[in-house]
Amino acid sequence: MADPVAMPFGDPHNAPQDAEVTRVRSLSGAWRWLLIASAALTIFLCVNQQFTLKFFVGFTPLNTEYYYALILITLPFVFVVFPASERAPIDSVPWYDLLLFVATALASMYFIANIRKAAELGWEFGGAPEALVWLGFLMWGLLMEGLRRTGGWGLVLSILPFTLYPMFAESAWLGPLRGSQSTPAQASAYHMLSTESLLGIPLQAFAETVIGFLVFGTALMMTGAGKFFINLSFALCGTFRGGAAKVCIFASAMLGMMSGSIVSNVLTAGTMTIPVMKRTGFRASYAAAIEACASTGAVLAPPVMGATAFVIAQFLGVSYAEVAAAAVIPALLYYFGLFMQVDAYAARHGLKGLPRAELPSLRKTFREGWYYVFVIVLLVYMLLVMKRESHAPFWATLLLLALNQLFNSEKWSWQTLQKFLEVNGRTFVELAGILAGCGLLIGAFSVTGVISSLANDMLLMAGNNVLLLLAMTALTSLVLGLGLTTTACYIFLAILVGPALEKAGLNKMAVHMFIFYWGMLSAITPPVAIASFAAAGIAGSPPMKTGWESMRVGSIIYFLPFFFVMNPALVLQGSWVEAIYLTLAAGVGIVFICGGIQGYQLLIGDLRRAGAMQWPLRIALMLGGIMLATPGGGIMPMSSLQMALAAVAILLPALGIAKWLLRQRVLAG
Repeated sequence: MADPVAMPFGDPHNAPQDAEVTRVRSLSGAWRWLLIASAALTIFLCVNQQFTLKFFVGFTPLNTEYYYALILITLPFVFVVFPASERAPIDSVPWYDLLLFVATALASMYFIANIRKAAELGWEFGGAPEALVWLGFLMWGLLMEGLRRTGGWGLVLSILPFTLYPMFAESAWLGPLRGSQSTPAQASAYHMLSTESLLGIPLQAFAETVIGFLVFGTALMMTGAGKFFINLSFALCGTFRGGAAKVCIFASAMLGMMSGSIVSNVLTAGTMTIPVMKRTGFRASYAAAIEACASTGAVLAPPVMGATAFVIAQFLGVSYAEVAAAAVIPALLYYFGLFMQVDAYAARHGLKGLPRAELPSLRKTFREGWYYVFVIVLLVYMLLVMKRESHAPFWATLLLLALNQLFNSEKWSWQTLQKFLEVNGRTFVELAGILAGCGLLIGAFSVTGVISSLANDMLLMAGNNVLLLLAMTALTSLVLGLGLTTTACYIFLAILVGPALEKAGLNKMAVHMFIFYWGMLSAITPPVAIASFAAAGIAGSPPMKTGWESMRVGSIIYFLPFFFVMNPALVLQGSWVEAIYLTLAAGVGIVFICGGIQGYQLLIGDLRRAGAMQWPLRIALMLGGIMLATPGGGIMPMSSLQMALAAVAILLPALGIAKWLLRQRVLAG
């Protein structure tokens, strides 16, 4: 296997999206060129704003003018790229979509022309001209339709009632959600002009940082990074026990760290790793589950996480580097858990690694792709040392393209550049449609001032029991995540539940990471399980069976959020000494949790040979592992030392009995 990967970059829009299977028009002719021009202009506007180029003529736009300019050049294309329904034509743009395109563009132009005056006169709080109010209603409707097309009915039905909520906020039937009421005109002006609504946190994150990282991720994949990372993974891990699955984890982790996209990660790595896993003895559904779980880490692993991480940074008012740093230990523990699950499964089923002769040469792999290392080093240095997250992806992309043209045999052509802009254009359009619509949700709660009272009400509902409130939040996040995109789910709960958890005394960063983790679990949790279903399509396995297998393989991710919210040192919000101790304790605990789940304990052996004691021993290992991995103190009634001693009291007898029983079987055999 001298060259195990030879795949073109796949447009993620040809694949299932976050919440459902979304049809996307394949544009040609003038529409395709308009989309390419839109992408190029989006990138230029972002570079101009972040590097203060002043359009080379000394003109500096207001941030709100910049945001509306992005809306003008991306949002109209939602109605061109995403058809209105399954019956709508896919190969042409019908008259009604053209009408929506023009209406969105004209409304955006009007707001750009008036946003500076609106800021001076405070129109978002009243006194806006009648024309602006009516155009606000038009834009409101267009945003909801754009949200429906990009995120599906589930998303728009979750967001729309809350966008209308300010006009009924004083109604008695709202109970704890009662707040300050606005007139329709006030609501329209606030939604369209305030930096707390349409121009709020989601769109700001998109405009300030997400665009640059999307550009970098696309450039990385289109210069052959997928091939490099997968070949590198095969060279390093292919010969290990269950080597194909460990390659999958390693490759998907490296790709995910750069792409931030779950589904495109599955489609890039899975097309190679899943067939090899099947060939080396893994069941089709299990191979697909491993890929789904490994690719899900794409939104969890820094330096390039998904769009939600940038929204978290905006919500918390911190740099993206802080969010990325907070994600390091949880991501490491997650991938370590996957690795141990696979190792135990391979050991139990006697699955070997791949012959060295079939694997790519490590030396040749590095010789062909060494320059990716320099690009990643530059990106990480600018993010974590220079703290220039808005500049970092652009400089990294520039270096990557220069090195690609110098050292890669497959150099970019004019056609490659067109494809690059087209792929980015589709991504920009989709994210703009989702994030702009979701911004209205924040605006609704901001203008009514209901958040602080709602936090008190939630604490009262939970009886001031923080663990119960966390359990309620986890369940709500999981349920909402089944119908919403990860970003929309996070925004929804960061507004509604986040303040209550913070008021209960929990660390702010840990709270938002907790909500984020539970909101994205729908990627591997049936009935949605979009990552599992995408992997099942490659493996040829039943989708629902793959979803349930994914839950089992990725089970550690259901525990991790509780670990770091109980002790924020795991998200680097405490001392380094404590962080190291908790990481080591969690790592050892994960070894026992995985051993119990898979029925094969490292250094002990196959627990099936323990006969009738197999399940009691497995349960004891899982229970002891959870207690060892769970931080004590804080909201826990036991200290970390007490938790560790309790874990040892469970694990030592279980391990001793397992060792003795397995030795007896060997002697008897």
